[in-house]
Amino acid sequence: MALFGSPGKLSGLLLRIGQCFSAAASIGFMVSAHGFFNSTAFCYLIASMGIQVLWSFGLACLDFHALRSKTNLHNPVLVSLFVIGDWVTATLSLAAACSSAGVTVLYSRDLGYCRSPQIPCSHFKASILFAFISWFLLAVSSHVTFWLLAAV
Repeated sequence: MALFGSPGKLSGLLLRIGQCFSAAASIGFMVSAHGFFNSTAFCYLIASMGIQVLWSFGLACLDFHALRSKTNLHNPVLVSLFVIGDWVTATLSLAAACSSAGVTVLYSRDLGYCRSPQIPCSHFKASILFAFISWFLLAVSSHVTFWLLAAV
């Protein structure tokens, strides 16, 4: 069965690369923001996106190897591992993005911190945007691997 985004397919490789780059961009924007470490939610976002980068990069390498060697990655053990890893990292990523978005809303609307030039709210917002993009791409991958597991 060749679903869009399946492990070992070009679409799966592109989804993993997109996840990896979006998570890395999220980390980059957050780390470049002065004072991000004052919020636990922002530190959690960096940790979660770091796990996302490692997971997505590892699976992108596996997809690349499978494409080069024409190996089928659709065995039940591997697909089960993909499903569990995707769901765990998706849950962590969504929680981190939502909590960071909540803190940013608190900073910008309720406390008025974003009016101060010392608080780089645009960096926070960009980081959160990339975190949500990474989560969305991961949600697509986890959905595909879940249905693939049901079919294997």
